[in-house]
Amino acid sequence: MGLVMGTFSMQSNKQDRTYRKDKIDDDFELSIVCHRPEGLDKLEAQTNFSKQELQVLYRGFKNECPSGVVNEDTFKQIYAQFFPHGDASTYAHYLFNAFDSAHSGSIKFEGFIMALSTLLRGSVREKLTWTFNLYDINRDGYINKEEMTDIVSAIYDMMGKYTYPALKTDTPKQHVDAFFQKMDKNRDGVVTLDEFILSCQEDENILRSLQLFKNVI
Repeated sequence: MGLVMGTFSMQSNKQDRTYRKDKIDDDFELSIVCHRPEGLDKLEAQTNFSKQELQVLYRGFKNECPSGVVNEDTFKQIYAQFFPHGDASTYAHYLFNAFDSAHSGSIKFEGFIMALSTLLRGSVREKLTWTFNLYDINRDGYINKEEMTDIVSAIYDMMGKYTYPALKTDTPKQHVDAFFQKMDKNRDGVVTLDEFILSCQEDENILRSLQLFKNVI
């Protein structure tokens, strides 16, 4: 969970320092782009960000994605910058799909900012629901052991040398087995949203990670 929020918060803080001095009108300052985002007032009403925060975030988004949208390849390139010692491509693929809730193959600023608002400023249940959807790769409303293994393995690959040499090839599987035993309350082979939320709420480490980036912007 912390990985999801932390990398985007680092990018946002960087842009904040760069653009904070600029005077911005009440609406976005837009260059010639392929996609014009919704009005600032509307986004402020729909998210947990202030106008100033939205202005900083949009400038950062536009700097990385001048066209106003980001495709999966660009998303992977941006994400890889934060994990130079590992292979972040697989995890970035799953994360991109979670951000691309419309399944359009691209992420617009509106979709990006709505997800970021949930991850950084949402309630515990909202954050956990978003994370559940990340793990629910096939979007059938359940997390099975294979899906959890795919995500956990992707995280290990992304961390690279920071998980080695202690990491063994079966370590992700061992962790998933432990997680699944804890989360699959009724032992039916899948984890429901309610089971996932309940298990996470019982884990103090997870709850602390959910609060870690609450006020990073």
